[in-house]
Amino acid sequence: MSTAFFTHADCRRHDMGAGHPECPQRLDAIEDHLIATGLDIALTRHDAPLVDLKDVELAHTHHYVAELRDLLQQIEASGEPKALDPDTAANPGTWKAALRAAGAAVAATDAVLDGRAENAFCAVRPPGHHATRDEAMGFCFFNNVAVAARHALDVRGLERVAVIDFDVHHGNGTEDILAGDERVLMVSFFQHPLYPYSGAVPKATNMLNLPIPPYTRGGELRELIEANWMPALNAFRPQMVFISAGFDAHREDDLGQLGLVEADYEWITMRVKDVADRHAKGRIVSCLEGGYNLSSLARSVAAHLRVLTGV
Repeated sequence: MSTAFFTHADCRRHDMGAGHPECPQRLDAIEDHLIATGLDIALTRHDAPLVDLKDVELAHTHHYVAELRDLLQQIEASGEPKALDPDTAANPGTWKAALRAAGAAVAATDAVLDGRAENAFCAVRPPGHHATRDEAMGFCFFNNVAVAARHALDVRGLERVAVIDFDVHHGNGTEDILAGDERVLMVSFFQHPLYPYSGAVPKATNMLNLPIPPYTRGGELRELIEANWMPALNAFRPQMVFISAGFDAHREDDLGQLGLVEADYEWITMRVKDVADRHAKGRIVSCLEGGYNLSSLARSVAAHLRVLTGV
């Protein structure tokens, strides 16, 4: 069965300005590498649809969604970019890109649950895991993975889902949204201390956080994952697995100081796939989060996809 690959040209039209690390060229680098390596032929391509805002409101407050919609539509109409905080800005393409990114995650969830794909990867931007219930931050507007996880639970009727976050930064937004929801087990590692300077103390018992110091390398991290993530995930027996797939823990990425390489992302994906195969009929939806060195991002996504596609 195929791996579904969701993306859309609108995701390239979101641009936070010259020199910003979360840039449209990230998606170009991924696409070019997939073509160069021949991996693109192992993927079933889909255009990301626009998300239904009712799905977004499963993870975000109605007030936040309405306020963000009004702001981004004003920017779209005026053509004038606007900074939301020192790290996060919107331009006329941001509203459609945010709708496509969350829409990809929901559509991928439906495709996998309906048996049209075994698993899926969403090559989308803006990323999502810093967006809290009621705040945009850290390059993020809608929390794509949290929206998809709640869609699987509240709309599609699953009873247990796992969220796995391997971005170098703590997924504070996902934790804010999902903490205390016992239908969800969230496991993550992240460099600590590092933006957003949270996660050392989990917000609820359904959060398994592994804060790790700068310059940690792959071998040490694998031991931590094996000893902590794997027993918890297998005991939880998720019916579906969602991945916040950030590749900025790579040793070549300047936004963090961890020491992962492509082989580590391959290994992590294999261990996650083992859990999904054992408990969730192989059902995985993975959404792009961070990764800002274009070369290491492209190579790491390819390593991730080689495991998902089985090639």
